[in-house]
Formats: sequence, structure tokens, C-alpha cells
Amino acid sequence: MLATNIAEAGMGGDWRELKKARTRARIQQEALRLFGEQGYEATTVARIAAAAGVSHTTFFRYFPTKEDVVLGDEYDPLLEEALRRRPESEDLIERVRNAVGEGLAAVYAADRDALLARVRLVLSAPPLRARLWEQLLGTQALLERALAGTGDSAEAPMRVRVVAAACLAVLTTAITAWERDGGRGDLPAIVDEAFDHLRTELR
Repeated sequence: MLATNIAEAGMGGDWRELKKARTRARIQQEALRLFGEQGYEATTVARIAAAAGVSHTTFFRYFPTKEDVVLGDEYDPLLEEALRRRPESEDLIERVRNAVGEGLAAVYAADRDALLARVRLVLSAPPLRARLWEQLLGTQALLERALAGTGDSAEAPMRVRVVAAACLAVLTTAITAWERDGGRGDLPAIVDEAFDHLRTELR
């Protein structure tokens, strides 16, 4: 899974951390498989742990709740890092667009089926939908920090907050449309087109 690839790229020879990353990825992979076969509500943490070959306690060391095995990922820190690397010559919307495009292309190429499965679960399972708002608020705060160049989103000016909220809406709308179409389209292209629509309306 992509989470393992991300971890391996940044760990070098730290085999303990690599082992942890592989265990985390295995748990998440087995959880998604079971959710697809049995449904989210019917799948217990005990079943996920058994399928992944870990104990019930080990599961909770990696994922505090069953919801986190679907919602938890390493994408947000990568997005923040990509945003902070964007040149200041780009306006705020272009920074988000280019950073998202860079990261999404890698995620989509490596883990398209798992990404689609996770989006479907989040949109269909009430407990996950309830947690989604909390996660989106965290992503918006990340965008605000990175775009404002601060360590605290509360320090971001209103202009930055508005752009962050608009870009997050573009991203979530595009991903939702992709899932509702059965994942048939190319997600990076759909997201890029959605940003085009935002640009057009702003003009």
C-alpha cells in the first residue's frame, strides 16, 4: 500500500519504523477488504486484527478507533510539506492546486482501488460521515498554516482562510463526483478541472 511506500522512502535503514509502517498498512488493507466483503458495521475490530495477524491490543496501538482505520492516512503531512515548497510567485490557489496535483498523482497511481474503497466507505457509513467533518477541519487548518507560512492556523489572515476553504471545497466536491461516477474517470484530471471552474468563476 502507499502508506508503506511513503514510510520506506523516508526511513532509510530504520527497520523498526519500517516494520511498524508495514504492520499499519497490513491492518488497513485487511480492514478495507473485510469492510468490502462484510460491510462496515458488521466488521469488528477483532476480525480485522485476526485477518491482519495482530492482537486486538496491537490494532489499537495503530488505530485508536475502527473509524481511524479508514480515515487515518499520511496524506495531510505530505500535502503540507508540498505546499510549503511551492514558490511564492504562485498565487494561493495555484499553490494548492499544484501541491494537490503533485501528491494526488502519486496516491492515485499507487493506490487507486484502495482510495476509491475508502471514499465509498466514508460516504456510505454514518459513523465515518460523522467523523469526516472533524477531519476536514483539520485539513483546512493545515492549508491555512501552510499558505500563511505560520505554525498556527489562527494566525492566518482572512484572505488565506477563504482561499483554503474554497480549495478544500473544490477537492471534496471533485472526489465525491468521482466516487458517484463509480471511479470511472481519472481523479487527478477531475480535480484539475474542478480548480479550472473555480478560476473561471473568480474571473
